[in-house]
Amino acid sequence: MIMQLPFPPKKMEDSIYVVIETPRGSTNKYTYNPEMDCFELTKVLPFGTQFPLDFGFIPHTKGQDGQPVDALVLMEHAAYPGTVVKCRCIGVIEAKQRENGKTIRNDRLICVLEASPAYEHLTDIKKMNTRLLEDIIHFFKYYNEMEGKKFTHLRTGNKEVAHRLIRKQTLRKK
Repeated sequence: MIMQLPFPPKKMEDSIYVVIETPRGSTNKYTYNPEMDCFELTKVLPFGTQFPLDFGFIPHTKGQDGQPVDALVLMEHAAYPGTVVKCRCIGVIEAKQRENGKTIRNDRLICVLEASPAYEHLTDIKKMNTRLLEDIIHFFKYYNEMEGKKFTHLRTGNKEVAHRLIRKQTLRKK
C-alpha cells in the first residue's frame, strides 16, 4: 500500500507526500507496520499530553534511526492515520536523540498542506509562529524523556536545508 506512493521529487519546488500516522490532538501514537501493511497503536501518552500537529513520514526515505523521515503537517483539521497529504516542506527541526548509550540524528520536517487556505502564506519556517515551533520542540523533548531517551534540538533549518535532507535520505528506486 504505502510503497506505491510516488518517490519524493528531484526538484523540491514540487510537492511531497506525507503519510499521516498520528493525528494532531491524539493521545495515542500510531505507527505504520510495513510487515502487516497497517497502522498499529504503539503507545498511549500520559494525560494532558497530545501531538501538537499531524505526525507522519515521507515514503521512500530512511533516516539514521532506520525509519522513514518524520514530518509534521500544518493544516486546519486533524487527518486520520493512513491519510496521504500533498504538502510543501517549509523547514526542518534538526535534532539528535540519545537512547541506550547511542546518539543518532532524528530530524523532523515541517510541512504545510498544499490545499490549506489558512496556511497558504506560509512558505518558510522562519515565518512560522515562534510559540508553536517552541511548543513542538518542547513536546519532542518531553515525549522522548518519557521513553528514557534524550532529544536535543540542534537548530532549525529553512526549506533549502529540509530539501537537502529529503534528497539525501531518499531511497533509490528498485
